[in-house]
Amino acid sequence: MHISLPKRLFIHAVLVLVAMFTLLPAQAENAMVRLHTTRGPIDLTLFSTEAPLTIANFLAYVRGGDFTDVFFHRSARLPSPSLAPFVIQAGAFKWTDAGSVERVSTRGNVRNEYAATRSNTRGSVAMAKVGGDPDSATSQWFVNMNDNSANLDNQNGGFTVFARVTTPGMGTADQIAALPVVNAGVNFAELPVADWQPGTPYQRSNVVRLTAVTEFPQNQTSVDRIFNFLEAIFTGYLGSMASSQGEASGYVYRHYSGIDSYLASKDGKIWYFAPSLRIEFTDIGRVTDLLSIAQSAGY
Repeated sequence: MHISLPKRLFIHAVLVLVAMFTLLPAQAENAMVRLHTTRGPIDLTLFSTEAPLTIANFLAYVRGGDFTDVFFHRSARLPSPSLAPFVIQAGAFKWTDAGSVERVSTRGNVRNEYAATRSNTRGSVAMAKVGGDPDSATSQWFVNMNDNSANLDNQNGGFTVFARVTTPGMGTADQIAALPVVNAGVNFAELPVADWQPGTPYQRSNVVRLTAVTEFPQNQTSVDRIFNFLEAIFTGYLGSMASSQGEASGYVYRHYSGIDSYLASKDGKIWYFAPSLRIEFTDIGRVTDLLSIAQSAGY
């Protein structure tokens, strides 16, 4: 049976992922959140046991809706001659739909929980703080875009790493770090911008915003982890947030209304269905195989 070009590309991409991720070590099961950004999803594995105070602080902002409309206000690079990406930072400022830039209201300082076992390597997420005060972290956090352990593990009491970005999420982070950086004044000397023309005002649409932050349920099933992984990889075919989920005709499914597509599980396999592309379900692969790939990618 003929398969449309978009569907063939989707299936081919899944096969490529098998080759990419099956040789990577599996990650331990932890609580996770998804940062929905205007450049794509960034999924975080939280170190709830290792940094409990920091995680409680971070989730208080998440559950309070404080990070909605927060934008990445800093994209720093390492000194010359390297100029490689250093960190991308957020959590301090919102750009509201009313057009105003506002500071995030903080919830008080959190005690430093740096540990050498959670180092500031590429893909780790750490709390920002005031120089000379190890216990000054509040709402701001950053993604380490390089191995910054020699620097950040050894100053100001060490910077508390409280999460790690999944493999797909680092693809989004790399996109943000690759954006042009402008000096937009006080607090925004290293502002990453997209689709901005020099000489024109900076707009809400030019910054990388968090449109939402969602927590993944605790004790997720194997199928949930696979679905989360595929959402992060194939947002163009699915979207980063399901509009509904449930069970029907023996399938456990998630539906994505923006594209009118489905991920489903039945008979030990994962299926993809998009009525506008093909009238039949497409067999993506076995749950056992795809779970191994998802776990290796951090899910």
